[in-house]
Amino acid sequence: MAKITSISVATLLALATAGCAVGPDFQRPAAPETDRYTATTLPAETASASTPDGQAQRFAPGQDVPAQWWTMFGSSELNALVDAALRANPDLQAMEAALRVAQENVAAQRGAFFPSVDASYTPSRQKIAQIIASPLSDNSDLFTLHTAQLSVSYVPDVFGGTRRQVESGVAQADVARFQWQAAYLTLTSNVVNAAIQEASLRAQIRATQDVIALSTRQLEAVRKQQRLGQVGAAEVAAQEATLAQAEAALPPLDRQLAQQRNLLAALTGRLPSDAVPQQFEFEALTLPGTLPLSLPSRLVGQRPDIRAAEAQMHAASAQIGVATAARLPNITLTAALGSSSQAIGDLFTAGTGFWGISAGLMQPIFKGGMLLHQQRAAEAAYKQASAQYRSTVLTAYQGVADALHAIEADARGLRTASDAERAAYRSFNIAQAQWKAGQIGYPAVMLAEQTYRQSAITLVQARASRYSDTVGLMQALGGSWEDEPGKTPENQSDSKPAAAPEAVGKAQGNG
Repeated sequence: MAKITSISVATLLALATAGCAVGPDFQRPAAPETDRYTATTLPAETASASTPDGQAQRFAPGQDVPAQWWTMFGSSELNALVDAALRANPDLQAMEAALRVAQENVAAQRGAFFPSVDASYTPSRQKIAQIIASPLSDNSDLFTLHTAQLSVSYVPDVFGGTRRQVESGVAQADVARFQWQAAYLTLTSNVVNAAIQEASLRAQIRATQDVIALSTRQLEAVRKQQRLGQVGAAEVAAQEATLAQAEAALPPLDRQLAQQRNLLAALTGRLPSDAVPQQFEFEALTLPGTLPLSLPSRLVGQRPDIRAAEAQMHAASAQIGVATAARLPNITLTAALGSSSQAIGDLFTAGTGFWGISAGLMQPIFKGGMLLHQQRAAEAAYKQASAQYRSTVLTAYQGVADALHAIEADARGLRTASDAERAAYRSFNIAQAQWKAGQIGYPAVMLAEQTYRQSAITLVQARASRYSDTVGLMQALGGSWEDEPGKTPENQSDSKPAAAPEAVGKAQGNG
């Protein structure tokens, strides 16, 4: 019997120090085997147009997105606005706090690797019945007892359940870190897009004001001709209606601009009453001529949402080990060392000490199927996380492909809008001349004027689309995070599986 006990103890100690953990060891999913984002080959560069920002944009395959990609727009005002948002945006600060919560929880979980040590001191006043023998040498039945004790307990992680639990916690901290990165990327993209939209609205307001000025001059010309008897009241009323339509388009644009300014204030952590010092015009922005296009194989390691889905998958994998270990024996080691004395000054003197050592082994036998089903639930959760990861990857590649097609189509759209705007302006001038010469009726002039007004607004919107979809490509590619220690909060997790102190640096195997 003694021999069997010795063998059992030796076996348990060997398992406890082997660093073995039940459950699957997580393997990072491989990147999709593709060398391009789109089904068809995109041109090396986009079309160009005869506008201030109508130059062709060239794709640079294999070139990573710059860390501060918004500087590609060449605006110091925009750079300052993004920096202000990164410093003061409360949503980003909340995500940073959530990351620190996750990291501290992991640090707390790692405490389970070590023995638990507690010190206690208990003074008590007791009176025992006289018919009961006194525990004291002087047979006193009323006495004071001082007890000081040091208790040590330790649960060896024989099957790696604790290691898997910490590994899951580390993965959850990685989820929080990647969610912080996603919030960072979303915030910077929203700020740049808001600035672009402000520039677009200002350009639309100027175009509308130009059309109003043109319609006003046209109304004056019609009224002059009415006084000369060349046109009737109907033509004057029609031109007044055209001017009113142009003027009616201005208040909604003013409202949108005010709301856009409020949005910029909120993104930078300001109240709407706190004016944002930066104002944006297209003339102050530069459309990037070279567009970095990361390799498809690098996208899965670059986009924060993919990395977060991967970390969720890792956490789910570790939970399988936690559920498996819960079905296996559990060992508890405890020890106590202390002293008891009637006088506090006699504590820890000869004859007052006591100690005890114990070990416990518990093997679950019947739990109504609870532990088995918990393990099966953990395995199903892993399959769920795996499917969600694949879905996230597909959505990410779709987003890049959509952005590439949008940029290429935007360039063609801008060229068409530019040609249409110039043609509409020429058509309006010709119609004016023909009307004044009596060659056409006034309705033709009104139609040409309305066409020009619409084409001017369409041109501004086409310019804005090129800028916005360029931002969309940078966001779809996930920004740049490698070798960027300053772009994540301090004390970020390292995404490595946790190991017990005695197993640090050793590979984890399947227990």
